[in-house]
Formats: sequence, C-alpha cells, structure tokens
Amino acid sequence: MPRASQSPRQSSAAPRAAVAPKPGDAAGSYEIVKTDAFEWLAAAEPCSIHAVVTDPPYGLVEYHPDQLTKMKNGRGGVWRIPPAFDGRKRKPLPRFTVLTEKDRTSLAAFFKDLATALQRVLVPGAHVFIATNPLVSPFVYTPFMEAGFEKRGEIIRIVHTLRGGDRPKNAHEEFAEVSVMPKSCWEPWGLFRKPCEGRVQDNLRKYKTGGLRRPSENEPFKDLIHAAPARGREREIAPHPSLKPQRLLRRLVRASLPLGEGVVLDPFMGSGATIAAATALGVKSIGLEVDSSYFKMATAAIPKLAALTLPEYP
Repeated sequence: MPRASQSPRQSSAAPRAAVAPKPGDAAGSYEIVKTDAFEWLAAAEPCSIHAVVTDPPYGLVEYHPDQLTKMKNGRGGVWRIPPAFDGRKRKPLPRFTVLTEKDRTSLAAFFKDLATALQRVLVPGAHVFIATNPLVSPFVYTPFMEAGFEKRGEIIRIVHTLRGGDRPKNAHEEFAEVSVMPKSCWEPWGLFRKPCEGRVQDNLRKYKTGGLRRPSENEPFKDLIHAAPARGREREIAPHPSLKPQRLLRRLVRASLPLGEGVVLDPFMGSGATIAAATALGVKSIGLEVDSSYFKMATAAIPKLAALTLPEYP
C-alpha cells in the first residue's frame, strides 16, 4: 500500500505544480503538486474537494531509506523478497506483520490527522476510498470514524498476490505442511462518507455528492472488483512499488462522483495512477506527492496511463 519514501510529516521543498488538460476535454484537467499532503490540506479552501481516492503511505517502517536500501540489495529488512519461479522474478513486498506497538500507534495517529484534515476540505456527502490491507485496516478505519466520517462499507478487490502462505522461515522442510498465515487473495479499500446535509437527494442537488455513480441504470456499483496487479505496459510506464491498475482505479474514481461532477483528490499520488484514471474519465483531479523521484515519475506517467485503452472497462 505505501506510496511515499519519506515520512508524511517531513518538510518538502518548495511546491511545484503542473497543470495539464485532457486533449479536447477541459473537464479532465489535473493539477499535480510536489508538497507535503498535510501542509497542502491545511492551506486548501474548505469544502473544495468532492472525493478522495488514495493509497496512503503506510511507510512508517518499510519505506524508510535504510529499508529501501535493503530491499534493493535483495536481503534483510522488513521487505519480503519473493522467490523466482516459473522463470519470472517477483516484486518485493512489505512485511506488515513486523510492526511494533509504537508503529501501530503512529499509524493510528497518522490516520487521525489525515481524517481530520480531510473533513475540512471535503464537501458534505463526499466519499473517501482508501486502500489498506487486512492486517492494518483497523488503524485506518477507527480514526476515520472517530473523526466524524460514516463508514459506508469496504470495496473488496480480488487480487492474488504472494503475501502470506509461506512456511516457517528456516524450517520450511521440517514443517512442509504449515503456512504461517493465509495467502492473501483480496485487498480491502475502506469506504467513508462525510455526513450529508439533510437527505441524500438534497445533498446531491447542492453539492453533487452523497451517493455512488452506478455503472448503468440497471446495475448498482458493487463492492467486489476483480483487478489483477498492474503489469505489462502499465508497469513499464510507472514502475512504482505499489502501482494500482487502471482497471481498478477508473472504477473507483467513476463511482466517487455520483453525477460525474467535482474534483477528485489523491493526497499521496505516488506514480499518479489515480490522477491518470480521473483524466481518462474526463474528471478534474489534484495529486500531491512529497517524494521528488515519484513526482517526476508521475509527471511523465499520467498522460501515458490516461491514454491506455481498457476494453473490459467498466
């Protein structure tokens, strides 16, 4: 899930912004800013954002420089280096199971601050889609509810990864029939809503928010999505360690604006995949990123990801 390789509280260099309209469609314009998300949120206009779709930085441990160095060296640290088999080399994955009590407390405090900051900038009825995983989701969900958000469910992404399922370390032959924990086959996205003003229909008329956009008049938006990891061309365009596929993000971004109007924010945009999804759909969006290398990646990747054709969408 992580995005940034620096602590979200770390001061950034002077913000730089880039604005790029989608060709032929001003509604798909986007702005990306190199900045600390909390600094930007503190200065943003109240009630100016209509939805948030984000994969936040769980990087309190695994994205610190020393851990990234160990990951690049292929040994040590909290990153699990998957074995190569079937002639394919797998990407490293973080071990969230090694978080200490201090780490867990820090995570909860981080998401409390984030939820509080988002409450101010979101319009009533705005939805927040936030990526997590089964091990750390309680440290996300509870702070959001305590900050006044309504939990509206979870989006379950069916995705077969290499997390979990391993035999005991250094004893895999002795305990060949034992898995330390289940192999993960799903990814939860918490779904929260800032309370509406009055009825949903009143909120829709005033703020264009309060509900979720349906794929069609005959089909509701569903909380189960099959979306394989980003591979091939997407991965070539944006080689980010936690790149989310356009097939998933375009569905979430589309659903987040029930009338197709408003501004979508990704406060931790990483490679810019959420911004690319919004651009492809003709939706206005804003992306924030504190890490210089990821900001540079996003600047180049967004128009290329947005241009990809997905025949299976929606």
